[in-house]
Amino acid sequence: MFRNQYDNDVTVWSPQGRIHQIEYAMEAVKQGSATVGLKSKTHAVLVALKRAQSELAAHQKKILHVDNHIGISIAGLTADARLLCNFMRQECLDSRFVFDRPLPASRLVSLIGSSILYCKNRYGRRPYGVGLLIAGYDDMGPHIFQTCPSANYFDCKAMSIGARSQSARTYLERFMEKFSDCNLNDLVQHGLRALRETLPAEQDLTTKNVSIGIVGKDMEFVIYDDDDVAPFLEGLEERPQRKVLLPSQLMNPPLRERLLPSRWSTEAAPQCEAFLALLLLFLRLTALQEVSVVLVRSSTFSCSIMDVISSTLYSLCSLSSTCNILRKVF
Repeated sequence: MFRNQYDNDVTVWSPQGRIHQIEYAMEAVKQGSATVGLKSKTHAVLVALKRAQSELAAHQKKILHVDNHIGISIAGLTADARLLCNFMRQECLDSRFVFDRPLPASRLVSLIGSSILYCKNRYGRRPYGVGLLIAGYDDMGPHIFQTCPSANYFDCKAMSIGARSQSARTYLERFMEKFSDCNLNDLVQHGLRALRETLPAEQDLTTKNVSIGIVGKDMEFVIYDDDDVAPFLEGLEERPQRKVLLPSQLMNPPLRERLLPSRWSTEAAPQCEAFLALLLLFLRLTALQEVSVVLVRSSTFSCSIMDVISSTLYSLCSLSSTCNILRKVF
């Protein structure tokens, strides 16, 4: 993102109706390590991916204890998360001291939203650069809430935030109907599988980079770290290996037939066909919602060839249900 005259303060609106400081804070959430939250009829589970700044440093904690019935997982700036966690702990203590009862999860999330909104509406302050997944259990049953730097909060059946979280959300959407009837062990397994979707192919979940938080009926919030995670990982099946195909194997036959009658086949087939095949592989292995493709016509390429390339890029949209391709031809 580039700086402009409308991003100097959180109270300044752009002519397009945007608050750039809020958008920057939400980008910080997208760059944080991924975390997953899901619930059944009796339990709520948080699964988080821990990062280490270097091989000499310990992994940062991504799941924090708030009260006996509530815990949070974070994605974004850890320092901001600690500040919000301390606020939540204080509110829970006040509820127990004044009303002699645990603070309902929905009420706590509402207070968090108001606290985030205070920084959002004050000149000279910056928004919190952290997103939270809040797992709780109260008289209404288990809960999974999501909070954003924009002060919005949502009650979710399952959710994932952080880097590459779209892959985890795709998994959660696929199996969401099964979560309500799952027992605790199966629910944790679903959370681990969803979190594993956010990792590159060469990495896998280990006891060092995974943290699990569980709360439920007749069960206080418990955090499992390091060796405590091993029993859950043992029940996780081996990650399936993705088959690597050659560019010539990836090209869709209808697309090849469209290209044959044109000058594409004589002037640009070897290079451009490989490029489109690799682009198709990229779309299949990523969870991007939108891709911009810039085509620059050289002196050796005719306009008709560029039109064929452009139409072919549009044809790729039908092969990837999650991706739209924007064409920019100069």
